[in-house]
Amino acid sequence: QVQLVESGGGLVQAGGSLRISCTPSTRFFSINTMAWYRQAPQKQRELVASITTAGNTNYADSVKGRFTISRDNAKNTAYLQMNSLKPEDTAIYYCYLKNFNFEYWGQGTQVTVSS
Repeated sequence: QVQLVESGGGLVQAGGSLRISCTPSTRFFSINTMAWYRQAPQKQRELVASITTAGNTNYADSVKGRFTISRDNAKNTAYLQMNSLKPEDTAIYYCYLKNFNFEYWGQGTQVTVSS
């Protein structure tokens, strides 16, 4: 069973920065996509950013220019650097990996931004 291990969430003041990371328990040698989703209380889960093995990225409009997704294929890890955080970024952030038709989710890491 593949597990996605997330780390790096926490509490930060508005305007601050956090970096969260995600490492799968299994190394994938095939082309895959990793992404970060988030879910705020009483809201639907939404895509924050995604990145392919080749490094192609996609961002939600709400985070463009503030968040950066990256991956280190040698370390089998994906990162989300979050700058200029806003209270509305408060949510549980979930790591996601798609490999062929298989999809995997992490347990989530809480990010709280205080005003």
